[in-house]
Amino acid sequence: MSSDAVGTLARSTDIEVIPMRGAVEKMLAAPAGTSFTITCSPKLGLDRTVETAEKVAGLGYRIVPHLAARQVESAAALREIVGRLGHAGVTDLFVIGGDVEDPAGPYSCAADLLEALAAIEHPITRIGVACYPEGHPSISEEVLDADLHRKQRHAGYLVSQLCFDAPALLRWLTRQRASGLTLPLRVGVAGPVQIRKLIELSMRIGVGSSVRYLTKQHGMVKNLLRGNAYQPEQLLSRLGGEAQHRALGIEGLHLFSFNQIDLATEWQRRATTPPDQAGLA
Repeated sequence: MSSDAVGTLARSTDIEVIPMRGAVEKMLAAPAGTSFTITCSPKLGLDRTVETAEKVAGLGYRIVPHLAARQVESAAALREIVGRLGHAGVTDLFVIGGDVEDPAGPYSCAADLLEALAAIEHPITRIGVACYPEGHPSISEEVLDADLHRKQRHAGYLVSQLCFDAPALLRWLTRQRASGLTLPLRVGVAGPVQIRKLIELSMRIGVGSSVRYLTKQHGMVKNLLRGNAYQPEQLLSRLGGEAQHRALGIEGLHLFSFNQIDLATEWQRRATTPPDQAGLA
């Protein structure tokens, strides 16, 4: 992939943040205009996501809260949540099913919540949904495909799971385009992660599955053992050029920062700086 192609994707990047202690201060230290998504986990809870969005939205950043369907207790709670987000100036939402085993209310999956949102008035103008090009540990490919086409009716874009296998992603996306899936895709990519900090964070908030996945990828084990940082270019270089991105509907990146926000924003700055200006930055 050319540096121009990397730069184009990097300019349309959402940086994922986990709303743990200190996250707001890290976000506010980022350059104005940075786009952040705020996760919603069973451990930290839905209200923490909404509170974090309320604190940062309107301060020069684009904020995309995650909304986990299985954590929403009722239709009234859903209206309250989107009302709070709208009052804060949030217009983009990322809807997921969530990892809670037993739903807290009437929504057992993202599609249920999307249909509920479509039936009420709300200020959200764009909604993203998750997709799983490399499969899901507990859901079959057939169910994932059917669910994705159901979600497409009310969604505006896709965000892939954390991805390290570019050929698998491209094969999946080619198949989905042939089946009629038209939503643009934001590719889920690990940011420039310092492995030691990633492991520490996994112990605190339960992202151990991502760490285990990293260690299984080709060429990653030696880097992990040496304590090196993963760089997004390791995936992006295998996604083709801008023409292929346009043909397949790849619109940007979803950067999993694991709260190493300074590294993520610095990578984005470098990736979007033209080569002839890099020495001046």
